[in-house]
Amino acid sequence: MGSVRPLAGYEEVPHTADWALRVWAPDLPSLFQQAAAGMYALAGVVLAADAHLERDLTLTASDAETLLVAFLSELLYVAEQERLAFDHLTLTIVAGPQKYVLQAHLRGAAIRSLAKMIKAVTFHNLKIRSLEQGLETEIIFDV
Repeated sequence: MGSVRPLAGYEEVPHTADWALRVWAPDLPSLFQQAAAGMYALAGVVLAADAHLERDLTLTASDAETLLVAFLSELLYVAEQERLAFDHLTLTIVAGPQKYVLQAHLRGAAIRSLAKMIKAVTFHNLKIRSLEQGLETEIIFDV
């Protein structure tokens, strides 16, 4: 009997030179949350146990794919420059006629250790697809 895929999640997929992550979820905010969790897992992020912090973030983009890259890129920037990562993300995404707006409330902590550094989130073949059970995408990270 085959295994049943969870409603939301991520998995690393083989890629020739960089890292690739397949992400799925029932809706767009959950997809972004899973993408962030998967990116942190690929990089081997371990948070410090103390001193949790909170941060709010608002991003705007012309489409969902651009918004996803902007969101993950912002998380990478904060991880690299401030040594912070977030393990509790509350996201709202509003899709208008010509723009997508993400409002995020992020909770996290200082990064205790980081196994591997991701250089960038790429647009390579990035497409958020609608499936019967929700959404799915594959994200390529430049390492």
